Amino acid sequence: MACRPPGSGSYTVVIIPLRTSLYSLDALRFYLWVKRLKDLEQEKDALCSGLEILEKARLWYLQRLEENRARQENIETKSKLSSCQEGAAEAQSCLLRSRIQRVNGSLGSVMSEPYVTSCSNPSLPDAVADSDLRWHNTVLTQEVSDKNRQISKLEWEKDALLEQLDQLQAH
Repeated sequence: MACRPPGSGSYTVVIIPLRTSLYSLDALRFYLWVKRLKDLEQEKDALCSGLEILEKARLWYLQRLEENRARQENIETKSKLSSCQEGAAEAQSCLLRSRIQRVNGSLGSVMSEPYVTSCSNPSLPDAVADSDLRWHNTVLTQEVSDKNRQISKLEWEKDALLEQLDQLQAH
């Protein structure tokens, strides 16, 4: 299937001279027919671009799955990472998961409304606000995870100190 790459040039409409007046019904029909052909060609090009993007996304998803499986095997076979490395890996994983969920949601929205041909997208400020909220949520989730990790560490240290105190009192 031949697809015109995006940005490869403009669409040219060649008007064949009609034997009748330019203001006739035949001229109007011809113009509307050519306009519809141009719109269909543009839609075909957009769909081809989307297919290329989806193929790249499919390969990217497969690569992430393989990396995820490899990390799971490493975690199962190796000892725990240091808390700093673990926190950085968790932050990266949380951000990646948020982005993947956003893309999956967008794709799901497109797939659930396949016949919507309107070019109207959500306004840019709404998209930016949504992105900002998602990022803020990701940061807050990471902060909560860090605080929970600190609390767990402090509780562990408290238990160790109480155990030492009990040993000292027993002697």
